[in-house]
Amino acid sequence: MGLRHAPMAFTEHGILMLSSVIHSDQAISVNIQIMRLFTQMRQWILDHSELHEKIQHLEQKVDNHDKNIELVFSYLDELSDTQPTTRKPIGYKN
Repeated sequence: MGLRHAPMAFTEHGILMLSSVIHSDQAISVNIQIMRLFTQMRQWILDHSELHEKIQHLEQKVDNHDKNIELVFSYLDELSDTQPTTRKPIGYKN
């Protein structure tokens, strides 16, 4: 497979293959429970995909707000660094 180390997680297909190799009753029941867990996880992900998309959208908005706030502060720093020029006073002269 070209991997430098063994994977640390099983896939659903790997569990199915493992249950076909091991023929004890306990191993088969554990593998059935794991398969049920995989299907529940898949269903949960499908049910909550809309929520996940909304969270990602909010994260992008927050990132944009952060960038805009940094830009405003950089402009404020530039304005505070510039020296005010002396202007002629306006109004009536004596």
